[in-house]
Amino acid sequence: MKKTFIYFLLLFAFTAFGQQAKHIIVLGFDGMSAAGIRNSQTPVFNELMKNGAWTLHAHAVMPTSSSPNWASMIMGAPPKYHSIHSNKWEVKKIKNRSFCGCEKGKLFPTIFGVMRNQKANANITCYHDWDGFARLTETNAFTILQDTKDENETADKAIECIKNKQPDFLFLHFDHVDHAGHAIGHFTPDYYKSIAKADSITGAIIKALKEAGIYENTVILITADHGGIKKGHGGGSLAEKEIPWIISGAGIKKGFEITETVETYYTAPTLAKILNITTPDCWTGKPVLSAFE
Repeated sequence: MKKTFIYFLLLFAFTAFGQQAKHIIVLGFDGMSAAGIRNSQTPVFNELMKNGAWTLHAHAVMPTSSSPNWASMIMGAPPKYHSIHSNKWEVKKIKNRSFCGCEKGKLFPTIFGVMRNQKANANITCYHDWDGFARLTETNAFTILQDTKDENETADKAIECIKNKQPDFLFLHFDHVDHAGHAIGHFTPDYYKSIAKADSITGAIIKALKEAGIYENTVILITADHGGIKKGHGGGSLAEKEIPWIISGAGIKKGFEITETVETYYTAPTLAKILNITTPDCWTGKPVLSAFE
């Protein structure tokens, strides 16, 4: 009798969590360092931290360039496993490679492909402000996959999608912070303004979620691929390696600073936990369990 009661209690808890978290939105801001957030006006990010779990000490992988880090974030493993080590990487480079027991030439599995295989009818949408992002993904996994011209169009498309489609998983890539870092320099007034704009965009996304009536059962994750120093990145300095990782919403602790180590490749396993999907054996990352209620 006792075992039966415990079983149903656990089943109820699991089901309740699943009913809560029906939507996930990832806002990835290219080049947005943790130090940049500390020095910028970010009331929306601050509110998400107040109502969620967060760390400003998450780690990018080496080298701190875009392709290795976006790949690691969505592939649940660092470069030594998925073999994407630079922005010069192209899919043709793996035509004779096999990952995770799959046929040669297939990408190391991403959260998008894994979700599509297990949730055939899910709405998986991605708008990306950097045209190089799509090549890191299984492009046939998406309901919508679109290269947008800038951060404004990316935000507009996302808001339209939220209001009209209410996607199960929405992944947004914004490139304007990285542009400011390269053009003007990291830790400059213009760089901080670009982060303030990222904060404002996030506020507009949250407003759209509320207007669509899905905010209460949505999980929002704010993160980045790398930081920067002077007008570049790629090295191992703290300014380049330290990135934000802020998660808030259904089933997430409130006002909780994550003190455990968070690697960027822990992102995909954490999303998989929320989505209730099984992760591939070749993913070496782990979900950030302390963030959950």
